[in-house]
Amino acid sequence: MSTDLLASRRAKLDRLREDGIDPYPHSFEGVEPIAGVVAAHAGLQAGAETEARHRVAGRLAARRGQGKMAFLDLVDRSGRVQLQARVDVLGEPAHERLLTQVDLGDIIGIDGTAMSTRRGEFTLKVEDFTVLAKALRPPPEKHHGLQDVETRYRRRELDLMSSEDARALFIARAKVITAIRGFLDGEGFVEVETPILQPLYGGALARPFTTHHNALDRDLYLRIATELYLKRCIVGGLERVYEIGKNFRNEGLSPKHNPEFTVLEFYEAYADYNDIADRLEALIASVVQRVGSSGPIDFTPPWPRITLRDAILEASGVDFRAHPDRDSLAAAIGDRLPSEGRTWPQLVDDLLSKFVEPKLQQPTFLMDYPVELSPLAKAHRSEQGLVERWEAFCGGVEIANAFTELNDPDEQRARFEAQARFAAEGDEEAAPYDELFVEALEQGMPPTGGIGVGIDRLVMALTDRSTIREVVLFPALRD
Repeated sequence: MSTDLLASRRAKLDRLREDGIDPYPHSFEGVEPIAGVVAAHAGLQAGAETEARHRVAGRLAARRGQGKMAFLDLVDRSGRVQLQARVDVLGEPAHERLLTQVDLGDIIGIDGTAMSTRRGEFTLKVEDFTVLAKALRPPPEKHHGLQDVETRYRRRELDLMSSEDARALFIARAKVITAIRGFLDGEGFVEVETPILQPLYGGALARPFTTHHNALDRDLYLRIATELYLKRCIVGGLERVYEIGKNFRNEGLSPKHNPEFTVLEFYEAYADYNDIADRLEALIASVVQRVGSSGPIDFTPPWPRITLRDAILEASGVDFRAHPDRDSLAAAIGDRLPSEGRTWPQLVDDLLSKFVEPKLQQPTFLMDYPVELSPLAKAHRSEQGLVERWEAFCGGVEIANAFTELNDPDEQRARFEAQARFAAEGDEEAAPYDELFVEALEQGMPPTGGIGVGIDRLVMALTDRSTIREVVLFPALRD
């Protein structure tokens, strides 16, 4: 960026102060959203002037003309409005200041009256203006915005400033979360908050981030899931609970992975994984009705339900149930996937990720997973070796994971011991043994269905985005 350009803006800042104008005032009361002002005068006749006064504020986005009358564009979160600046209305000193000391990108407040140009464009005739924040750096180039993807992610404020689409995307994301809360609250769920810093991570198969608490002189972990604490709430009698919050997993970056991500988890007593599938369909249908969706994905229920075994067999020709040990399964896979150092459950997961997941573009449930992949799910009521678990996919990515929750404390203890053996074999994502959780189950947990929904991935699907970095305001990036 030109140092002359920065110096010019600083000189204008100094001039404002010399003229007794505070370029960074404390407040500007009574501001109306631009979209509301425009809507209030819909149908105004071309060339009409009114005495309706409005106060708006936003960023100066464009300026046309330098003489006795100029037109400017002002943008706020809700929209854009044209301003008319006339020397006979503002007076010469203020008019000159608006055209020469106020730059594109400055944040200004406007008091004006509603009118329509002869061409029929709604306009505010400026009667007074206030500099609210002098921008010492220019905004992104107005016609094309930010073209460099890395800059868009690293400097999201510039992306939001220059792109109406970017602003609309993150407003839509907020509306999705609001719609989710509204649905669950209406179904009798209680929103709770559980620890982010945990003495023992759990609830998923993932590597955690580790930190140290100085006062306690002990290592703690950023949570990888909210599951175990939420199920302790079920034990305590809350019966229907949910939490929307951040999870953290120490894994690689990809179009569908960010180490810090937002998840909805909810748990429902006296329900199983079939009930939770029905509830997810209803939840997303409600979100789509309230917020809308774009792109080719049709979320209309019911969604297809296919067993994991059938999906992998059809896509790869490998029947993992016919190969119950690691070496046999590795031989069946052959050289299509690397198997060195991979455990049996990891190989099953690799088959799913490689051959099945990319093909699942429309919403689909994959049902009934091996017990080795699901240490917290209840054994299948009719298929030995499987558990009552499903994952939901769309757009080629997993968006949700649900169980009929394991509530037998003895079986849960055995599952944790099995995970310890996988960890000994080199699986860094194996679940740790959580005795406190087992003791909670020994208090008695009713039959329960539970789910985790990836909010970032759901927003990707609803807004037709191909990478998680588009829907996370400030994604993790390499240096």
